[in-house]
Amino acid sequence: MDSATIAIARDDDYTFGVLQSRVHTTWARRMGIQLESRPRYTPTTCFETFPFPRPTEAQRTAIADAAATLDRLRQGWLNPPDRPYDLSARELARRTLTNLYNQRPTWLQDAHARLDAAVLDAYGWPADLADEELPARLLALNLEREPA
Repeated sequence: MDSATIAIARDDDYTFGVLQSRVHTTWARRMGIQLESRPRYTPTTCFETFPFPRPTEAQRTAIADAAATLDRLRQGWLNPPDRPYDLSARELARRTLTNLYNQRPTWLQDAHARLDAAVLDAYGWPADLADEELPARLLALNLEREPA
């Protein structure tokens, strides 16, 4: 086990979806630290300070559904259920999340766009909100929720 491994023990698609959204990843990039030139996720600054949305049940379901679809699509790419004959064991071994996100195929972009729109809706924010606006809005939400 790596000392930098972080596990968030939740068994629900809603939490997975929020944490995979650009809302959280933008927050994590801003609040985390830099290790050389790479961002590093730190639970105390990235997770514990992150203001989760307070969704309606319909919004929670939309996030969970989008997250489940993203996971199903990623798993299907990583481990094709009917292994295509044109993929060797070596080619299958190269199917990692890093390689997938470096390639960023359209189906992956579309799945993330759907998830991001659902998460932004749960905050009551527009789906086309720029990444640069997210940290300030999340900070304001944090301050608003902070106990007096």
